[in-house]
This record gives sequence, structure tokens and C-alpha cells, in this order.
Amino acid sequence: MTVVGVIAHPKKTLGGGLDALRAELARRGVPDPLWRESPGADAVPRLVQELIDAGVDLLFVWGGDGTVQQCVAAVGTAPVALAILPAGTANLLAGNLGIPTDLEQAVDIGLNGRRLTIDLGTVNDERFSVMAGVGFDAVMIRSADGGLKDRLGRLGYVAAGVGGIVRAPVQTRVEIDGATWFEGQAACVLVGNMGDLFGGISVFPEARADDGRLDVGVITADRAVDWVRTIGRTAIGDADSSPFVETATAAAIDVRLDDALPYELDGEPRPETTHVSFRVQPAAITVCAPVPEDGR
Repeated sequence: MTVVGVIAHPKKTLGGGLDALRAELARRGVPDPLWRESPGADAVPRLVQELIDAGVDLLFVWGGDGTVQQCVAAVGTAPVALAILPAGTANLLAGNLGIPTDLEQAVDIGLNGRRLTIDLGTVNDERFSVMAGVGFDAVMIRSADGGLKDRLGRLGYVAAGVGGIVRAPVQTRVEIDGATWFEGQAACVLVGNMGDLFGGISVFPEARADDGRLDVGVITADRAVDWVRTIGRTAIGDADSSPFVETATAAAIDVRLDDALPYELDGEPRPETTHVSFRVQPAAITVCAPVPEDGR
């Protein structure tokens, strides 16, 4: 028998809120899920472990990218399926899995959807499910977290990005699977386990979350006009054709910088550093996803 748990960020909203979630689960035969509300990101690992110890094997995660990332990290190798309820701003994992921002539909996917076993990436030993990076993207996310994201939602990232463009590129060396692949001036190094960012922008259109590989892209644009061209090509899923983008795939990626830059994972900012190490963890977690229209 499936044991259902819920971990929720109480300040995030979706549909009619957490009361509506309780009612929807009860309507579907789950009147008393094991329930935890997190007062902050630091509490998530402890609460997830409590639920695992209590026997939960289906865990609904109510929150944004930060809460999801913390749950992904905390689950470890436990036999638990994660059902994402996208109550945040960008909702990167939910977007890549095709989970809608509709409470009833998202709950149905958790209870009746298909189970997918996917890879994860790590960056400096922290897990991520969708994407991580160092440089411009992290500067943009850190700026948006200063309040723009709360006021403008997804547009907050765009507004922050306009300011981040002016940051000069730094001397960068990227090793993939132990061999030097790129050396030169770079503004950003992105690593993807899945392909899409918010708004349907596909950074790595060929990325697969079950191939035991990570996609890596180096962006060398340094002028605003070059950034505009690069972002435009990325928006139509054609980043590879930009003269300011180089891409590859690898299981291990090491980035060394002459000057310290911030990095991010799944939209969550981290401090400045001169060395970022990315690794893939094949078949690391199970997630709930919509059943394809063909039923397969």
C-alpha cells in the first residue's frame, strides 16, 4: 500500500492553497497524508528524513525550485517517488516534466501518473535536477533574488539579466571527462541534465535526463548586442548555431576560473568560487510525470 507524504513551503501558493490540497487528496482517497510544513530551507532535509523513516514512498513537494532542490538532495537513494506541485516562480523541474500549474491535475499526476527514473547532476557535491551554471546565469539569479523575482515573477530574471550582461567575462578552463575542452574568455558555463528553462526557452534541446550524461555550454559573448543575439537564438532552440556558444556532453565537468564568480543550481544562488565541479548521478531518483497521450 502506498504511503503518501506532503512537504510544503507554506508561503508558496498554487490553486486554492494548502487547504485545497488537503481536500483534493481526501477526495482521491488520501484523507490523512503524513504532513510536514517547512519553516525554511534548512529544515527540509530533516523533515524529508522524518517522512522517509515513517515509511513514505510517494512524497508530494509543494514549493518552488529551492524546496524541490532541497527535497531532491535529501531523498538520497531512498525508494521514494517525488510528485512536484509547482507553487513557485520558475518551477524548473515541473516544467521539464510537463506538470501543469493546476492543482487538481498536478495531484492526479502524482497519484496516477507514470514513474520516471532520472539522472541527477551534482555541482560541488550538491544535487540538481535540471540545470546549474557559473557566471552570468548565477549573477542574474542572485540579482533577481534581491526582490525582483517576488515583484515581477519570471520577468524578474529578465530584468536582472539586463544588468548582468555588463559583467566582463573571465579567463576560463573547462575540462570534460579529464581532458581540456575549452580555454579562453567566457561569461558563463551552463550544465544541463534537462533542456528547458522558464518560459519554454530550450538551452539544451537534445538533453535527456536518462542518458548518464550532462550537457555543457560555454558562452563567450561579452557585448550587450552579442548577448541579445545569443539569447534570441536560445529562445528559438538554436543556441548551437550562435558564434558565442560552444557545447558538448560529458559525465564529469570541471571549471576553473581566474577570477571568482557565483554559481547556481536549479535557480538557487551560491557564493563566488574559482572552481566548480559537475558530475552525473545516473538513475538517481524517481519522479512522477504525466502519462503521454499515446499511453506509453
